[in-house]
Amino acid sequence: MDKSFPEIKTFFGFGCMRLPMKGTEVDIEQFKEMTDYFIENGFNYFDTAHGYIDGKSELAIKEALTSRYSRDKYLLTDKLTEPYFNKEEDIRPFFQSQLDACGVEYFDFYLMHAQNATNFEKFKKCNAYETAFKLKEEGKIKHVGLSFHDKAEVLDKILTTYPQIEIVQIQFNYVDFEDPGVQSKKVYDVCRKHNKPVIVMEPVKGGSLIKLPDEAQKVYDEMPSGLSNASYAIRFAAGFDGIRVVLSGMSDMAQMKDNVSFMKDFKPLDEAEMGAVAKVTGIYKGLDVIPCTACHYCVEENHCPMSIKIPELFACLNTKKIFNDWNQNMYYNALTTDGAGKASDCIGCGGCESVCPQHLEIRDLLTKVAAEFEK
Repeated sequence: MDKSFPEIKTFFGFGCMRLPMKGTEVDIEQFKEMTDYFIENGFNYFDTAHGYIDGKSELAIKEALTSRYSRDKYLLTDKLTEPYFNKEEDIRPFFQSQLDACGVEYFDFYLMHAQNATNFEKFKKCNAYETAFKLKEEGKIKHVGLSFHDKAEVLDKILTTYPQIEIVQIQFNYVDFEDPGVQSKKVYDVCRKHNKPVIVMEPVKGGSLIKLPDEAQKVYDEMPSGLSNASYAIRFAAGFDGIRVVLSGMSDMAQMKDNVSFMKDFKPLDEAEMGAVAKVTGIYKGLDVIPCTACHYCVEENHCPMSIKIPELFACLNTKKIFNDWNQNMYYNALTTDGAGKASDCIGCGGCESVCPQHLEIRDLLTKVAAEFEK
């Protein structure tokens, strides 16, 4: 565990994007109970953003947390999200509206939200990072960071441009670890290269690593510990050097109690548990709709004149179909920028198929990718 930010009492955080709900409204009473249990058990890190639950997450934070606890009892993270500003002058009023919505005078952490190659240019143009650093000087932000959804080289560029960034939030779980689209390991390695502590989001992949296919579930059921599926996923993420916070988006009290049970006295996965995780990962990989091995022969040596990142786009489609993962739309967009072609840009030359060791009908498969992501 990274030792930066000692004010973070433990390295388990409450992600407030998937709160308990009653219909379309947040179940405030259950959220209060969950908040109380979380704090009573020694945890203090809460994470929100203006767009979460259609703007209701920040307001729920005020009702369940900030109006009920003194400011020294919790740490609160919020984010600057692209749709809510168009010029530099928009940022401070939006930031103030977030403080007001959450009922606080400052944020402990403020992140440039969902950074990728495209919106990073907008953030730079609008001096978003510079504004956040200024707000830090004024005491309205304690620490400035970013959350990230793109390729590793883009993160490297951002951290090189703004070395003042203190912490990075990334998607990180055992299925995405070696995924060519998400690039969890590569992105994590960039964080380590720049010596930036990491906040983990999606350790259970939006709940997809909780409800498992029967074959995968059998692997965990045979483990003698009797721990939950969530325990393997969250503890996997928490076991890496440089991890400062692992977020869990708990949506009911049962999930809260389960998560606290194995994170209050955290123990990394042992050898047998790591083996089980590897087996489950292999089962998921075996479920890929497209049996691409990501050898990249199809895109090397100019076999694709349209610069389509074929293996990565196939990985996006596979992940979306297996996990119903909305994040893949974001990754697809990230993978088709900076001169990289979209699936629909395929001209049908067949150069890729001529070198594919799996003998995939790549041209037809790209049509399916385009149908899914370019609606």
